[in-house]
Amino acid sequence: MLQQHTQSQTLLKIQQLLNYPSALTSFSHRSNTRDFCKIEPTPSLTLSCYEGNITQLHIIGNNGFPPLPHDFSADYFFATLVGLPSLKVLSLVSLGLWGPMPASIGNLSSLEILNVSTNYLNGTVPLQLSYLRNLQTLILDHNKFTGQVPGWLSSLPVLAVLSLKNNMLNGSLPYSLASLQTLRVLCLSSNFLSGEVPDLRNLTNLQVLDLEDNYFGPHFPSMPSKLVTLVLRKNKFRLGIQTALGSCYQLQKLDISLNGFVGPFLSSWLSLPSIKYLDIAGNKLTGLLFENMTCNSELAFVNLSSNLLSGYLPTCLKKDSKSRVVLYSGNCLANEDQKQHPSYLCHNEALAVRIPPPSEEKHRRTYGKQVVASSAVGGIVGAIAVVGLAFMAAKKFYSEHTTKTPQTRLITDTVSAVNTAKLLSDAKYISDTMKLGASLPAYRTFALEELQEATHNFDDSTLLGEGSHGQIYRGKLPDGTFVAIKGLKMRKRQSPQVYTHLLEQISKLRHSHLVSALGHCLECHPDDSGVSRIFLIFEFVPNGTLRGCISDGPPGRKLTWPQRIIAAIGVAKGIQFLHTGIVPGVKSNNLRIKNVLLDHDLHVKISSYNLPLLAESRGMMGTTVSSPAPKGSVQARASHECKNDVYDIGVILLEIILGRPIMFQNEVGVLKDLLQVSLTTDDTGRRSIVDPAVHKECSDESLKTMMEICVRCLSKEPTDRPSVDDILWNLQFAAQVQDLVREDYLSHQGSPFSSSQQV
Repeated sequence: MLQQHTQSQTLLKIQQLLNYPSALTSFSHRSNTRDFCKIEPTPSLTLSCYEGNITQLHIIGNNGFPPLPHDFSADYFFATLVGLPSLKVLSLVSLGLWGPMPASIGNLSSLEILNVSTNYLNGTVPLQLSYLRNLQTLILDHNKFTGQVPGWLSSLPVLAVLSLKNNMLNGSLPYSLASLQTLRVLCLSSNFLSGEVPDLRNLTNLQVLDLEDNYFGPHFPSMPSKLVTLVLRKNKFRLGIQTALGSCYQLQKLDISLNGFVGPFLSSWLSLPSIKYLDIAGNKLTGLLFENMTCNSELAFVNLSSNLLSGYLPTCLKKDSKSRVVLYSGNCLANEDQKQHPSYLCHNEALAVRIPPPSEEKHRRTYGKQVVASSAVGGIVGAIAVVGLAFMAAKKFYSEHTTKTPQTRLITDTVSAVNTAKLLSDAKYISDTMKLGASLPAYRTFALEELQEATHNFDDSTLLGEGSHGQIYRGKLPDGTFVAIKGLKMRKRQSPQVYTHLLEQISKLRHSHLVSALGHCLECHPDDSGVSRIFLIFEFVPNGTLRGCISDGPPGRKLTWPQRIIAAIGVAKGIQFLHTGIVPGVKSNNLRIKNVLLDHDLHVKISSYNLPLLAESRGMMGTTVSSPAPKGSVQARASHECKNDVYDIGVILLEIILGRPIMFQNEVGVLKDLLQVSLTTDDTGRRSIVDPAVHKECSDESLKTMMEICVRCLSKEPTDRPSVDDILWNLQFAAQVQDLVREDYLSHQGSPFSSSQQV
């Protein structure tokens, strides 16, 4: 009874401190808590009880609330609230409360929800709020709080809603926020917050993130995948959007307007599974829109205004125009009624519109100066060859590994619908490549500022090499990823549209055994908007070349026999993809073992292909040994070009088997004859010519199979050389018989073989 009396006295005191508002006249003439608990809720007052104890108090100010007395004290007011010890929910909204929030708030230990929005509370957010261990919702919107967002908020174990909108908070966000895994709503809009947004990917329960009207940037923040609402409007973000928003299947509202974002507008944003509201206005996003793009049927609001988009407004945005708002003025779209700019204004795809005069150019190393590069650097130089693939259409296919016993010699391949019938009929191999692109970030347009930041403004210390077309730099992206950046000088300035289709094609190329391009940047001259330089950004493959792990490296670093077979399989799969996974296929790739790179997991990646864009420099790269291309049908010429690559695979197999570098073409014929003779001898004779580092561990049948396919690849007549599919089948067979012998040996006495680590 004493507690109930105290509660009733507390409510009466609150009425007095708020200057007896008419909305609280129901407090009058009530003598105990039970009477208060019977008050019917109104828009201004809601009071809830449980077993005679007040658990919820909502007071919402409006016309019935007079100004607070001049002697109002926030300290005294909040100290009075301690008289409601069972209070779980407290809402004091629009009451005109002023002054700092006092420390006594920390005494409301049962509090789960606190909402004191739309008042005049000032000072810093009090540390005593951290004492409220049951606090789930904290709303301090529309006040005058200053200082930084407190780092101690992360100590609240069950905090789910944090809203500090419309205050005067400043500084950067504490990284400790990223540990608030219970957080579902984070609203910090309309403050003076700045700096980079912490990595929020660990906030797996976060559904609403609202950072509107601050000074965050320049990098796009890392986001969790369960977001429903993402608002970054009116900040200082100005670089590319790296986060894969395609994984946000629940995203309904995306607002990144009024920033400085550059790079491509991804059409997939229009068709996100749950998207209803999309606003990208007021950025510098580029891209070519097509009428046949798809949209989510629930999309109710789309604002593409004031960007650098070209092409045609998708037809799906014109449908149901009465129920959908679509804004797109201030772009370079064709034949649209909303005001558009001339097309040339949207040519600066990378926003690199200022070419510094020669006096401002940083001193670079002269072309004649020798650049000392490791074998890995040599491979990176080769990686720029991938740009040639921009002239090829891309088709992706997926494959799975299915193991069969060698006796059945029945090895099937599971691929995508692309060329399925042909591949299943021609190929007798297992394809264990991972899903194309699964481990790579999405291809995107980079801003020149990003590349400058990644290379310390193209500092000489990051220069890997240079040639007649431009320089290659090693860069580090904000997320820690290392990349190789090739700058290509354009001898003839062309409109960006000339390259749009080619770069769109290269953006689709993904294979686990090819060094892949991650993006590009076009540098345009301000006088004519013509492209003066193209930057191509590639994977950085750090672990040297295949040659370095077979014939050039120290003994302790050499690959085992099973690893060598798997490396050869990777090379063949990369070539097979170039031939059949892309239309038209890429042939005569001038494959060299020094251009086959190894990543941290010893996974092989081919870094040099046929280079249409760099044809002028092809003579410096050597020529493929083969007879002149035959006259006749297109199919005949294509088949001949495929056999050029088969010959190059044979040279790589030769080096894998013998463990010695093959530096001159005239060596190939002699060593091929050596292998052919050894095939007619016994096991001892064959092992005598094999690399001493592996000759004891390879099984006889595995070695013989590798030698046989190598000799066939090196046939003088292209028509006598096997297909790439045939090569793959034999290499897989060699790997299987090696594993069977190893397992049989292990079952008896222990193995002399090394683990067949995947390469």
